[in-house]
Amino acid sequence: MKFAIISAGEGSRLSQEGVQLPKPLVQLNGEAMIDRLIRIFAKNGASQVVIIINNEVQATREHLAKLKESMALPLEVVVKTTPSSMHSFYEISPYLKDDKFCLTTVDTVFREEEFTHFIDAFRASENDGMMAVTDYIDDEKPLYISTDRKLNITGFYDAMTPDCQYISGGIYCLSPKAINVLQSCIEKGISRMRNFQRQLVAEGMKLTAYPFSKILDVDHASDIIKAEAFLNNQED
Repeated sequence: MKFAIISAGEGSRLSQEGVQLPKPLVQLNGEAMIDRLIRIFAKNGASQVVIIINNEVQATREHLAKLKESMALPLEVVVKTTPSSMHSFYEISPYLKDDKFCLTTVDTVFREEEFTHFIDAFRASENDGMMAVTDYIDDEKPLYISTDRKLNITGFYDAMTPDCQYISGGIYCLSPKAINVLQSCIEKGISRMRNFQRQLVAEGMKLTAYPFSKILDVDHASDIIKAEAFLNNQED
């Protein structure tokens, strides 16, 4: 199973708030966010890790080049600035089309043990995809997910509906069939990851929601402190 990281954003909000490091290199408890994800992926049996970064941050490129030299795990780094996460996904999709894969963004923070259970569940599943979800809402523009009683996903919404118990956690486990849907979205001019997810449902792909207790994103300087407290089990 392959793992992939979208890390092509500029991290402009962090830099405007005084964070000097590029987002992938921002540290949580002394570990760069991108290093944390790679470590967790390796621990969960990754056959390859694919990462896309933008071509504007030399520090991230140099960091990953050194990491690639020292790692036994195959690491593929794509350097390209893209207009959206969905376009970043498209750029790395050729590496993902021949195996099950897990995709997330570099600033997604979760508990490792929950992630391992999630990956194990997807590996054992015959469904087309499994999406990490949470009922903890700390997102500026949450994507609400409706499910049936068996947690099969029935829709993705910008606003809450009666069937929405969860929001998207931004961690996607998918089969190679999803790459065909992605290609179709690009050809039709569809943009944004949430619209790609809607298209997965429209195409009849069977997706299951997998609940996490909490998933955080690091978009602001204050989120760094919040994420560290969460990982250290020191939340208020």
